Amino acid sequence: MALEVQHTPFVKQLASSDRPTREKALDSLRTYLLSTRPFTDLELLKLWKGLFFCMWHSDRPIPQQRLALALSHLLLPLSTTLFLPFLTAFWTTISREWTSIDALRMDKFMRLVRYYVNAGFTYLSNHGWDEGLVEGYLGLVEAIPLSVADVKVSDGLRYHVLDVWVEELDRVDPKRDRAVPLEKMMRPVTKSEAEGRTRKVRERARECLEDEKLSDWENGTAKGEGEVRVSGVSGEDDEDDEWSGLDD
Repeated sequence: MALEVQHTPFVKQLASSDRPTREKALDSLRTYLLSTRPFTDLELLKLWKGLFFCMWHSDRPIPQQRLALALSHLLLPLSTTLFLPFLTAFWTTISREWTSIDALRMDKFMRLVRYYVNAGFTYLSNHGWDEGLVEGYLGLVEAIPLSVADVKVSDGLRYHVLDVWVEELDRVDPKRDRAVPLEKMMRPVTKSEAEGRTRKVRERARECLEDEKLSDWENGTAKGEGEVRVSGVSGEDDEDDEWSGLDD
């Protein structure tokens, strides 16, 4: 990674523990992304290189959680033409850097991935599970984080995406209104179970497909009002706010 990216004032402001400083930088980023100008793939990769370093330098559990949540919220207002290119840059960056993340920083990046899985589902839900968007999204997932062929993708990343897939889909459709194209949304998992590169990946995918939450969709059963929601990534600080998915 180029040193000039991680040392720019913008990256330092986004990673700041001072909330007003961080919010100001996020507002500028939102404005930039919502402009009408087109973005090249290279521009988006450079942007995510900087955002990756924002997470890298973010200290303390609460600021880390807030930053991860704020970065995932960047996805929701994007145009349908920018949605997939922006996500492609995210997954390309995360996949490329996953094995370089040390143990002390892994929790916050696992949280970021969880939030982005949820954000992707939320975006699709907000757009009525548009068939073209769903196909593009699943194709992206099958090409990068849940690729069954790419040896450069870390199995650790595959495990984590598989672990959170059903749980985050569950959060997006708690009423079980049958709008979710469930069989199609489970396609990357089914493919991983059948064609995964290693036995452990196939086993992890099988566990995902056996998740009891999937029967709720099949039976059209809404989740109980008093159900206890599972908090974010395992090992998160007890001070973290309970994760219940992104607002629509």
